[in-house]
Amino acid sequence: MFSEYFNILGSISPIGELCRKKIESHLTIKEFKKGEHILHTGETCNHIYFMYKGCNRIYYYKNDKEITEWFTSEKHFCFSITSFFDKTPSHLSIETLEDSVVIQLSRKGIDELIHSDLEFANLFINILSGSLKLSQKRMDSMQFETARQRYQNLVTEQPEILQFANLQHIASFLGITSETLSRIRS
Repeated sequence: MFSEYFNILGSISPIGELCRKKIESHLTIKEFKKGEHILHTGETCNHIYFMYKGCNRIYYYKNDKEITEWFTSEKHFCFSITSFFDKTPSHLSIETLEDSVVIQLSRKGIDELIHSDLEFANLFINILSGSLKLSQKRMDSMQFETARQRYQNLVTEQPEILQFANLQHIASFLGITSETLSRIRS
């Protein structure tokens, strides 16, 4: 299980065997059933999560409505960025859409590794820059693309989400109503 995790880390930034061993000492594996929360609103995010198996949705509440911000599928990372860095309660929740296995890297471990291992520090910078690029892409999509284009991008880039997420969550993620999503799909 960890070998796949480290292959993905290595594709982000090269890391040697010593760095891998240091990282591994800060990893935990957790299993979640469909519908369970990896992180609840109000909890502080103390890990960066890697979806080894399964997928999830990241959402928040606005005017008593759930708004889906992001979907994370297998072999991708997720976390509540503001909560993690500010060490404050998260306004986001992370809910599994199917039975899932998550590899968690602790904040304590990250802090130790950033200060003691240059390979890890470079890896962490590359993970964060990737996260920033995805956030910018999402913002650009919401501002400059039509609902149909956003849906087509989801179909192309994350088709597995269509198998697990309900239409209301997908519509919310796309910033449209369920009725508009139904028209786009037909």
